[in-house]
Amino acid sequence: MLQTPSGGAGHGAAAADSGLMSIGTVLNVLRDEFPEVTISKIRFLESEGLIEPRRTPSGYRKFSAEDVERLGHVLRMQRDHYLPLKVIREHLDATGRGDVGVVPPPTVGRQRDGEAVLEPADLPTAARIGRAELLAAAGIDERDLEEWESYGLIAPLPDGAYDAETVTVASLVAELGRFGIEPRHLRVMKAAADREAGLVDQVVAPLRRHRNPQTRVHAEARTRELAGLAVKLHSALVQTALGVRLP
Repeated sequence: MLQTPSGGAGHGAAAADSGLMSIGTVLNVLRDEFPEVTISKIRFLESEGLIEPRRTPSGYRKFSAEDVERLGHVLRMQRDHYLPLKVIREHLDATGRGDVGVVPPPTVGRQRDGEAVLEPADLPTAARIGRAELLAAAGIDERDLEEWESYGLIAPLPDGAYDAETVTVASLVAELGRFGIEPRHLRVMKAAADREAGLVDQVVAPLRRHRNPQTRVHAEARTRELAGLAVKLHSALVQTALGVRLP
């Protein structure tokens, strides 16, 4: 075990930092339960005020066990309850004040044969962010975003907002750019992603059109499952083609 000299500021700093984790370590801890979580996602949740990790003098994030537990709680509420970030934040704030409440379930649409039936339209919408929030979370400027939109790598929703996952896309496009890979080079990857999405949509389309509302709700769960498998297969194929293994 590393030790610092007893007494003085150095000893106090070491004690304060004990048990704190880097963002990479947090990612590894969370991926057992949330395999799709990314560093960009964690940064975005921080920008939305859902977590507040400490910062070292050089600016690196350091997470406590409580921070990681809170992160898991946020991701769980998104995954299991389809809750938008605003609702999650309000729930966590209420819990912090001691106003312990039950996490809101997906909205019940109507009754059928005496049983509650979920309507897909009644489920909370996916987390969205505005243009300014996207620029800040991804660390890019207007010119970058306009260029990426022109190549179809990023697209706003009909109301002008963006899906929160767009932060991940923007961050990865920026990261690839540091290696000299330009947006025009990524059009082939976007086209492949669209084809994969089309295949998944083709499989679940009959469920979405089903007359039974519960079956239509099940279609969303099946879509997420198939999307996860498609992402894993794509990653495995790229690694095999390049002859590398990612950690």
